[in-house]
Amino acid sequence: MSDDLQKNTTQGKIEDFKKRSKSLKLMGGEKQIKKQHDSKKLTARERLDLFFDKGTFQEVQLFVEHRSTLFGLDKKEIPADGVITGFGNVNGRVVFVAAQDFTSSGGSLGEMHAKKIWKVMDMAITAQKPFIALNDSGGARIQEGVPSLEGYGGIFYRNTIGSGYIPQITAIMGPTAGGAVYSPALADWVFMVKGSSFMYITGPDVIKVVIGEEVTHDELGGAIAHATKSGVCHFVTESDADCLEKIKQLLSYLPDSCHSPLPLSDCTDSTERICKELDSIIPDKGNRAYDMKKIIKSIADNSGMFELSELWAQNIIIAFIRIMGKPVGVIANNPRFAAGVLDVNASDKASRFIRFCDAFNIPLLTIMDVPGYMPGTNQEWAGIIRHGAKLLHAYSEATVPKITVITRKAYGGAYIGMCSKQLGADYVMAWPTAEIAVMGAEGACNIIYRGDISSAKNPAAKRDELAAAYEEKFNNPYFAASLGIIEEIISPHDTRKKVIALLEALKDKKEIILSKKHNNIPL
Repeated sequence: MSDDLQKNTTQGKIEDFKKRSKSLKLMGGEKQIKKQHDSKKLTARERLDLFFDKGTFQEVQLFVEHRSTLFGLDKKEIPADGVITGFGNVNGRVVFVAAQDFTSSGGSLGEMHAKKIWKVMDMAITAQKPFIALNDSGGARIQEGVPSLEGYGGIFYRNTIGSGYIPQITAIMGPTAGGAVYSPALADWVFMVKGSSFMYITGPDVIKVVIGEEVTHDELGGAIAHATKSGVCHFVTESDADCLEKIKQLLSYLPDSCHSPLPLSDCTDSTERICKELDSIIPDKGNRAYDMKKIIKSIADNSGMFELSELWAQNIIIAFIRIMGKPVGVIANNPRFAAGVLDVNASDKASRFIRFCDAFNIPLLTIMDVPGYMPGTNQEWAGIIRHGAKLLHAYSEATVPKITVITRKAYGGAYIGMCSKQLGADYVMAWPTAEIAVMGAEGACNIIYRGDISSAKNPAAKRDELAAAYEEKFNNPYFAASLGIIEEIISPHDTRKKVIALLEALKDKKEIILSKKHNNIPL
């Protein structure tokens, strides 16, 4: 029987289908796959094999082809049009994905490539399941012209419509440049791989021509640059495999959607565990630092802590922990960096995390040790007023359970900004070491007792005397507790027990929200 006749039989059609599928799944072919591996990168299909539970991935629109005839594209086949889309199980939970394949025409985004991504994003939103983008692309397919730009616009629109509705995570696993960078920026969390992933609006060559500045790809838009300088990257990973594993860890803390229950893990820790180590963690001298992460881990189940944006705005910590198996979002000042002050970047970092947790019904635990806002012209001109207001807005609009623990300093406007009672905290607790005041004792005395100090025979001694008296009266939690400004003073070792009890008591919390279209956060 001839090949043509064979194809017309039922079995022949099935064999033809298998042959076509196999050919498309090879993507760019062995030569391009080798180049990908030589760059220490996995192919898109290899990444998906690692990411999804074995045998669960279901591909969507494998046979889609580009339809452009310009600049020789009519003679060029681009398998799967350079992107693999579909869904499958990750640790038993359904997740949707779009994975660009650099071996297929550099993973360039054209009209049909984009429409494949639109389709799977629409499916994720409709199904109320997380969406993951694995980016590895040379950018817009220039030969196709404006339709490629329209493609990006449709992706950005869906990122925005799905925001706060389903979790969206982007992994930069190769180049991502120009307009392509805005989809990651619109996602909730961005992962990058050290040494092989880059993000920038304009690349080094254009920068050199336009403004004469010389910079490498890595310096301009590598993982470390975006994790330490811009804050665009939330997780730096060592390899493709490490990146995919960390995405799985993050997903374990997140619900499928804003309407889904939080994922519950088995808990082997005790509700009655005493944290004795916390009784001695605060230094005797107020200007000495200590490890805030030890406090967070002590409160968490089995000392587990999943930190986000670890390398950016290190004066504040944001992290997920579990308490009795349930996810909790933690925001904590970090005395080891700039004494834990609030500045522009710390305010942005915390505000975005608070809004994410609130969108997905994850309770908030704030651990406060804040001496104030960072002073100076750099901060003022960078907009600390506007950026600091974001934090006030984020805490105030959050309706999830909000618990605050004051470990040491709680001064001035920064005290208000770190989820004080008047920003809607459901319960504020303080350790006996807490200092709740408008400002530090010396600064306060310089204002209140300016005349007494300047007229004294020994101004320095007089200042010390008055500062000691001020500290005794105000730099402790008792004055605030007497006015009901804080609910309770607790022993540090009881912190975990108290937090557990409060989360249980507040688990069914409901707030009536004013009817309106949306808030206008000071962006």
